[in-house]
Amino acid sequence: MTLFEQINQDIKAAMLAKEKEKLAALRAIKAAFLLAKTEKGSEELSSEKELAIIQKLVKQRKDSAEIYKSNQRLDLFEKEEKEADFIAVYLPKPLSEEELTAFIKEIIASTGASSMKDMGKVMGMASKQLAGKADGKTISSKVKELLNS
Repeated sequence: MTLFEQINQDIKAAMLAKEKEKLAALRAIKAAFLLAKTEKGSEELSSEKELAIIQKLVKQRKDSAEIYKSNQRLDLFEKEEKEADFIAVYLPKPLSEEELTAFIKEIIASTGASSMKDMGKVMGMASKQLAGKADGKTISSKVKELLNS
């Protein structure tokens, strides 16, 4: 079963269980998938593209939640946080700090990177290989740390 089909199944389950907040989050995912399918003109989305869409949706919700929190809109903050949690369920398990460090060390060794000048090369490979398992900000800070040491 593809992720798109799983989302459709979960939408039906949320409708039957009358879970409004979960249903809104799931419909947002489905809408983003449908939009991506029509903009490219392709029939199927790759699993990498699906993960990228879900990551983007989670990041949008988290960013909105922070803005609401800073403006003392706790009702909207909680709504965005819940939606982010419902959407994040479809992401793979994030890497631990040790796993991320080991993975980036492998990439640095394979690319022959030795200084900050090579950061772009390392980030390019790391971003592709770690899609969905770690966010770009975390990857970037770890690459900087390892290249500077």
